[in-house]
Amino acid sequence: MNFSGLRKPSLLAGAGLFALPQSSFAAEELLRMTTHPIAWLCVVIFILAYVAVMAEEKLHLKKSKPVILAAGIIWALIAWLATGEGVSHESLSTAVMHDLEEYSAMFLFLLVAMTYINAMEERQVFDSLRSWLIRKGFSYRQLFWVTGFLAFFISPVADNLTTALLMGAVIMSVGGSPAFVTMAMINVVVASNAGGAFSPFGDITTLMVWQADKVEFFTFFSLFIPSVVNFIIPATIMNFFIDSGRPAALEDHAGIRRGGLGVCALFLITIALAVSFENFFGLPPFMGMMTGLSLLMFYTYFLQLRGLTSSRPIPVMDDEQKEDLDIFKRVAHAEWDTLLFFFGVIFSVGGLRYLGYLEVISESMYTGVGPTWTNIAAGVFSAILDNIPVMFAILGMSPEMDVFQWLLITLTAGVGGSLLSIGSAAGVALMGTAKGRYTFLSHLKWSWAIALGYAASIATHFLVNG
Repeated sequence: MNFSGLRKPSLLAGAGLFALPQSSFAAEELLRMTTHPIAWLCVVIFILAYVAVMAEEKLHLKKSKPVILAAGIIWALIAWLATGEGVSHESLSTAVMHDLEEYSAMFLFLLVAMTYINAMEERQVFDSLRSWLIRKGFSYRQLFWVTGFLAFFISPVADNLTTALLMGAVIMSVGGSPAFVTMAMINVVVASNAGGAFSPFGDITTLMVWQADKVEFFTFFSLFIPSVVNFIIPATIMNFFIDSGRPAALEDHAGIRRGGLGVCALFLITIALAVSFENFFGLPPFMGMMTGLSLLMFYTYFLQLRGLTSSRPIPVMDDEQKEDLDIFKRVAHAEWDTLLFFFGVIFSVGGLRYLGYLEVISESMYTGVGPTWTNIAAGVFSAILDNIPVMFAILGMSPEMDVFQWLLITLTAGVGGSLLSIGSAAGVALMGTAKGRYTFLSHLKWSWAIALGYAASIATHFLVNG
C-alpha cells in the first residue's frame, strides 16, 4: 500500500495509515436487536456484499461497489428498525457520525500515502530498483532469497501490493521453470505480508491497533523476530526445491528521474511528522501526513520551476510535461476503489456493531473461548475474508486484552493472509500478472509450509514476548 483495486489492500508502511479514534459506543447507545429479522437481513446483506468482493476477479466488479451499496442498505434498515423502537434521529446521526470520524481520518492518511507512492512511481524509483535487480544476473536460488528479503524490508515502507508487484516483475523478467516462478511468487507474498506485521506503518491493521492506543508505537517492533520466523520457515523449505541454475543477465536500464530521491526523502520526513504529531503533540497522525503532503506540493512546484520534470533539465516545458509531476494529478491517480472500499467496510461493520452483533461475538469468543485461540483463529479467518474488517470488528468489540494479546492479533491478522493466494492484495496481484504460473492451486500446494511458518511465528511471539 494498495494500491490497485484488488481484494485486500494492504498498508503501506509509511502509507496506509488509519487514525482510529479512541471513542466507542457506550453500552446504552447500542440498539441491541440481534434477533430481529431486519437485523438478520443486515447480516445477510453484508455477507452477500463480501462474497461479491471475494469474487472480484471473476465478476470484474470493483470491490468498492458492493460494500458501499451494502452500507447504505444496512443503515437504512437500521434507521427503519430504530425509528420503530423510538430511537431519535439525533441518536442515529450520532452513531453514523462516529463511523464518519473513523473513516475521514483514515481517508486523509491513505490519500497522502497513495500520493507519495504515485509520485515515486512517476519518478521511476521502483523501475530503477527492478532494473538493477534484473541486470545483476543472480542465480535462481539467489534471486529467490534476494526478492524475498527485499520484499520483507520494503513492505514496511511501501505497501505489500507495490512491493509484490515490483518483485514479481523481476521474477517474471528472468523467467525460469514454472516451479521456480511459483515458489518465488509465494515467497514474495509471504515476505511482503510478514514485513508489514512488525511496523506500525506496515499494514492497515497495525495502524488500526496503534491509533486505537492498544499498543505503543515502538512496541510493535517486538514482532520483528516472529515476523522473520514467519517468512524464513516456508522460504527455507521451498529453497530445497529451487533450480540451481543461473538465468542469463538481461540488459534493462531505467534510472531514477531528477527529484526522485528527494521525493523518497520527503516520504520519510512525512512518516516522522505523523509519528511526531501523535507522540509529542497529541494530534492525530493524519495531521502530520497532510503537513508532509504540503511539503511534497512545494517540492514539486520548485522542481517544475527549475525544469526538472524529465530526466534532464529542459528550458521550456509544454503543458503535458508540466503535468508530469503535478501533485493534483498524483492525487487523481490514487486508488479510489480502495478508499471507497474502506468506506463500505467501516459503515457496514459499524452498522452491525450498532445492532449489537460485535458485543455478542466478543462475549462468546473472547470471554468464552479466550483471547489466545480467538486471535489465532482470527488470523486464519483473515485469509478467507479479509484482515481489515476482521481487525475493525475486533477493535469494535474492544475486548479486555493486554498488550501481548493485542500484539498477537496484530501478528496473526498481518501474516494470516499468506495462507491462501486470495488472502492478501499481494497474492491476488501476482496471480493477475504471473500468466498462469502462479495460481490459487499452486499456492495451495505450499500452504502447509506457510502454515508451519504461521504456527512457528505465534510460538516465537510467546517465547520472545510472553
